[in-house]
Amino acid sequence: MKAKTTFLPLAGTALFLGLASCAANAQNLPALKAELAETNRRYFELFQQKDAHIVELYTEDACLMSPNAPAICGKTALTKDFTDTYAAGQVSGVKFQTQQVYGAGKEYLTEQGTWQVFNANGQVIDDGKYLKLWKKTSAGWKIFRDVFNSDHKS
Repeated sequence: MKAKTTFLPLAGTALFLGLASCAANAQNLPALKAELAETNRRYFELFQQKDAHIVELYTEDACLMSPNAPAICGKTALTKDFTDTYAAGQVSGVKFQTQQVYGAGKEYLTEQGTWQVFNANGQVIDDGKYLKLWKKTSAGWKIFRDVFNSDHKS
């Protein structure tokens, strides 16, 4: 019984401190969202230009987790994946629409949204939802985990 009575005040204190921390960082959220939006804008630009430097938007240990495929981790593997995608010529562009950003912004942020992929004629060929886990680095916010899936059956 004593463990329960000790646990409740500790849990309450931890919850209060967690909420206070989130509240303090909530005022930074618009600036953080703007920084992520700028990185997403750069992503679209690099993808459209078929530029392999797109991997610089990812952390060194990033993983891209596409549906129905093993995770692609690390910049070498990501570079190969983007180069192969560009060479296939079936996709001319991508677009992300951020719906929510979660987190206190100290070390990680989670972005939730929808995506579209376009063919050479600018037509949507697939769309769905995504989660990106962003990691704060000395060079700014970078994509640490990139998970997406289609809204359509295969």
